[in-house]
Amino acid sequence: MSVTPRKDLGQHFLVDENILRVIGRLAELERTDIVLEIGPGLGVLTRFLVERVAHVHAVEVDRRLEEHLGGIDRVSLHWGDALQLDLAKLDPPPRKLVANLPYNVATPIVVESLDGVPSVGRWCVMVQREVADRFFAAPRTKAYGAVSVLVQLAAERVGFHPVARTVFRPRPNVDSALVAFERRELPPDYAATKVVVQAAFAHRRKTLPNSLELAGVTSRERAAAALTALGLEPGARAEQLRPEQFPELAALLR
Repeated sequence: MSVTPRKDLGQHFLVDENILRVIGRLAELERTDIVLEIGPGLGVLTRFLVERVAHVHAVEVDRRLEEHLGGIDRVSLHWGDALQLDLAKLDPPPRKLVANLPYNVATPIVVESLDGVPSVGRWCVMVQREVADRFFAAPRTKAYGAVSVLVQLAAERVGFHPVARTVFRPRPNVDSALVAFERRELPPDYAATKVVVQAAFAHRRKTLPNSLELAGVTSRERAAAALTALGLEPGARAEQLRPEQFPELAALLR
C-alpha cells in the first residue's frame, strides 16, 4: 500500500538506507539497547534498529502506517501523539532516542524528552538543519534561544552530520541534519529553570526583566535585581546569558 506523507504531520519518510549506517554510528547502538523511535513512518529505520538492539518502542500518530509497522519482532507500537503520551512509563524503559523526527514537532519532542523521559541517556535525531544548529547555538547569536539553553543544560553534543534532501520522500524544501547528544546531570530544580528560560525568550526583543514580567513570572524590579546580583546589566536581554546562568537566575527569583 502506498502512503502519501501528510504535510500537517510534518511527515518526510526516510527512504534511503545509506543514511542508516551514519545513524547507527552516531547513536552508538549496542545489542542491549532499548530504543525509543518517534515517527517511524514506513519503518525503514525501525527495521534497521531491531537488527542491532534488544527492543524498540515506536511511537506513531498516523494509523495509515499500521500495515508497514505491524508484526516486526521486538518492536512495541504505541499509537498516539508523542507529546501527549506518558513516555516515562514505557517498559522496558528506553535508554536512547533515535528517530527521524516529524518536522513540525521535532523541537518540543526533544525539549520535553530532556526531563520527561529521564531514562534516555543519548539522543540521535534527524531534524531540520536550522533546528539542529539551534540546539547548540552560542549566546548572542540569532539561533540562540530557549531550546538552546534547555538542551545545553541537559546534554552535550557528541555528533553532527548534514543530510541530503534526497534521503526523504517527499524531498523537503529545507536542509536536514543528524545531531547526537548525551545526557548530563540536570541542574537542581530544572523545572523552575525551564519556566524562567521559556519566559525569558518569550518576548525576545524586550529586556529580560520586561519579558519575565509579561510572562507573569516575576516583577521587572525583582528580575533586574537578580541580574545585578549575577554581575549583569539590569537591562540585559535573554540571549546575553550563558546557559549555566539561567539556573542561577531561577534560584535568585525563587
